[in-house]
Amino acid sequence: MPGRSVRLPRALHPGAWWIWAIGLATAASRTTNPLLLALVLVVVAQVVAARRGEAPWAKGFRTYLLVGLAVIAIRVAYRILLGGSFGDHELFTLPEVPLPDAVDGIRIGGLVTLEGVLAATYDGLRLATLLVCVGAASVLADPKRLLKAVPAALHEVGVAITVALSVAPQLIESGQRVRRARRLRGEAGRRMALVRTVLLPVLTDALDRSLLLAAAMDGRGYGRTRAVAAPQRAATGTLLLGGLVGACIGTYGLLDGTAPRALGLPMLAFGLLLSVVGLRLSGQRVERTRYRPDPWLGPEWAVAAVGVAVAAIVLLTSEADPMQLVPSLQPLAWPDLPILPALAIALGVVPAWLAPPVDRPPPNPRRRDDSTVASASRAPIGIGPVER
Repeated sequence: MPGRSVRLPRALHPGAWWIWAIGLATAASRTTNPLLLALVLVVVAQVVAARRGEAPWAKGFRTYLLVGLAVIAIRVAYRILLGGSFGDHELFTLPEVPLPDAVDGIRIGGLVTLEGVLAATYDGLRLATLLVCVGAASVLADPKRLLKAVPAALHEVGVAITVALSVAPQLIESGQRVRRARRLRGEAGRRMALVRTVLLPVLTDALDRSLLLAAAMDGRGYGRTRAVAAPQRAATGTLLLGGLVGACIGTYGLLDGTAPRALGLPMLAFGLLLSVVGLRLSGQRVERTRYRPDPWLGPEWAVAAVGVAVAAIVLLTSEADPMQLVPSLQPLAWPDLPILPALAIALGVVPAWLAPPVDRPPPNPRRRDDSTVASASRAPIGIGPVER
């Protein structure tokens, strides 16, 4: 239509996706309300479905969901086996293992109550939500492009950052390629042979590709520095170390909820200020240029602002009335849905429309599915019609 602007497909800056995901993860860390946590999962899944690309590592969101389910199951299993149940609603009783007096307070087996199982489920769901938020950032943001946006002062840990950020996406991509190759060869999925034929090749391939990327960066001179005076080097190290300690203390003060106010946001702001000054001084001794740097435009500011807004609203709610974010277990009651935190979390879905569209190739109708190819490879020769 004339006069209507059309947004061209482009990849959003990876830093914006990480800020958005960290904002949602911060909101999820302050609540154990299963309704709010489920809303966070729905919001993250909607944004990932709308704005993920076609790269192989961008198709691993389901893996993070499965890992989250495993985390919930493990958390509940530990609560059932190691006791710690409370409440009046008894479910069943396990045989209790007698332990010596030296480990008094630890129990294996015994009474299992509904309140204890629900408490473990809520805690596991919160941890699973945090993992899914981080997985969404890994799916939406290319780790190699994120490394280009790392400040120049962090050149010394650039290789380690590359390996750390690319292992998980490469692991998912390697698993998809190995599984596709096995299906094309018509191999049977024997459970005892999965470790030797699938797991070990996947782990080896993912780690090798990450190390090759790090070696390529090292071979191209990534991290070359120039000599600086000893006083400047000492001042830079002091600022960076002080900023890191201040940021850690401030983050703990914000996430803990019981620390003094001075150890929360003020300490975090002070630590970040010291870190910025230290990074600026340290970056002066690094000679590095960027080829086609990623732009930070209006959509990046909007997506990052949404993540910050979600975290800020939920944090303020937890400071004003923390009981809204914690469901009641004694007495046992159905969790309520607080309006303001729910609206704040629902705001996190806006990047599904604020972010520019991704460049996706048109579907190929002539392309056959892998299962069709695998079944054709296993079909006896000379039986049935020949497909052309």
